[in-house]
Amino acid sequence: MKNNFKQISIFVFTFLTFSLGVAQEKSLNTDNSKIRWYGEEITGKQHYGDLNFSSGSIEVKNNIITNGSFVVNMTSLTVEDLSGGGKKRLEGHLKSKDFFGVSDHQEATLKVTQNGKAEGDSQTLNGELTIKGITHPVSFTMKLETENSASAVLVFDRSKYNVRFRSGSFFDKLGDKLILDDIKLEVAIDFN
Repeated sequence: MKNNFKQISIFVFTFLTFSLGVAQEKSLNTDNSKIRWYGEEITGKQHYGDLNFSSGSIEVKNNIITNGSFVVNMTSLTVEDLSGGGKKRLEGHLKSKDFFGVSDHQEATLKVTQNGKAEGDSQTLNGELTIKGITHPVSFTMKLETENSASAVLVFDRSKYNVRFRSGSFFDKLGDKLILDDIKLEVAIDFN
């Protein structure tokens, strides 16, 4: 009798777990997850480079992302479209107080606050992006590629985070020296 009750309990628990859809937390594999950033001048000249994650996780229920948080190591910022002295100078400038003030703000964070519309395996997510200690809401798309990988595209306005250098939001008459405020991030994520 005890064995029958135990077997029935396990069956009911298993059935409810799969029927109701239990949320599954997936932790980020920081070694295999990458961020590619893109910045552009008014002239069309573009720079790009990479950033690394310090940590991160998402929660998935019925193939829908319901929660998540990510921490980016800002000291990992690199420039990949230049080499030699030009690469070193631009990396130093981007890490300086003119841009991201990395010595004082070594991490940026993104917290998923609300899931939005899902179309196929792509989903619009809403969250809070914190850069230089300043937090603003953002919306972005994330696609679950496989059970253990995802991709995302996020565009943010750097001027909202007090990143002022050659920004038309802070300075007039920059002409062809203007750097656009929108920074695009393309993210490839692997989970453990």
